[in-house]
Amino acid sequence: MRLIQDWKRVLRRAWSVKFSLLATALTGVAAALPVFMDRVPPTWFLLLCTVVPLAAAVARLVDQPKMRDEP
Repeated sequence: MRLIQDWKRVLRRAWSVKFSLLATALTGVAAALPVFMDRVPPTWFLLLCTVVPLAAAVARLVDQPKMRDEP
C-alpha cells in the first residue's frame, strides 16, 4: 500500500476525511453508549451515526476547490 503523493494536504482539507474521522469517533462513543445513555437521547445518536457516514460518502463526490488550490 502506498499513500498518495499529497496525502498531508488531503488529510487537512478533504471533507470526506473529516466526516470519516467524526464517524469513527461516533463509533467509539457507540461502544461506550451504555455509560452515556442518560445524557444522549438515543434518537439523536442514531441520527448522527447515520448521517455522518453518509455525509462522508457524499463529500467524497462533491467538488472541493480547495483540494486543487496550491498551498
